[in-house]
Amino acid sequence: MHTIEITNLTKTYRKKPTPALDHLTLAVDKGMFGLLGKNGAGKSTLMKILTTLEQPTTGNAVVCGIPLSQPQAIRDLIGYLPQNFAFYPNMTVANALAYLATLANVPVRAQRQRIAQLLADVNLTAKAHTKVRQLSGGMLQRLGIAQALINNPQVLIVDEPTAGLDPEERIRFRNLLTDFSSERTVLLSTHIVSDVEATTNQIGVLDHGQLLFTGTTNALITAATGHVFQALVPREAAVQFKQTHQISEQVTQADQSHFRFIAASSSQTPVTPTLEEAYLYLQTQHEGAGV
Repeated sequence: MHTIEITNLTKTYRKKPTPALDHLTLAVDKGMFGLLGKNGAGKSTLMKILTTLEQPTTGNAVVCGIPLSQPQAIRDLIGYLPQNFAFYPNMTVANALAYLATLANVPVRAQRQRIAQLLADVNLTAKAHTKVRQLSGGMLQRLGIAQALINNPQVLIVDEPTAGLDPEERIRFRNLLTDFSSERTVLLSTHIVSDVEATTNQIGVLDHGQLLFTGTTNALITAATGHVFQALVPREAAVQFKQTHQISEQVTQADQSHFRFIAASSSQTPVTPTLEEAYLYLQTQHEGAGV
């Protein structure tokens, strides 16, 4: 049995002409799974449904064998770090976690040890008595992971967790998620390709509420092989070249520009796609098909 099983899931909103989710079917197993999609693709809507904060219009999802019709049972099994979340700014880090542990029904006798372990896991032990409002953005996100794990969940769901973090904090945070995924299912929702590339090879690609791809990162790259090319273009011709090609990379040196670009075919030199280029090619195919 899969940890998360989503079947024909659709979510519509009254004032929006197109579905936020459109007959989505997806299976997620233990370990890290990356859900990749640009802003507005439907990722946050799916996260809210899986965490029982919203209900689907049609279709169903099962988390650890429990259907959405049993929201409290699902909430007891999951931890959630939403894209935008608020803590209690005037509480200390330790007190905020203690309060959240009480809300999550963690036994009082177990709270102190549990909080100490989580603070160590997210490297915030030294900040235990610091007020939440004094934390940096990266520290706040690490505190967010600690609160999501306060009930020792089987499933951890994180929505755009590295947005706004500097490179050092982003790497630290990704490593943290990878560590946690060894014992549980982690569903990482993001529009940042490098976050997926650095943490997992199991991915799904969502666009306009539809699942365009699910499988391994290597399979996605293979599908784009033969559709990414490179070219050296004189500087004076670079502007016109960009207007007629889908550029994925540009480096200008002296009197030439080196381009990588995505195309159905070309007389230029083919190159091995990066994951980002494979992702862009998939979206291009989807848009070209008029789906």
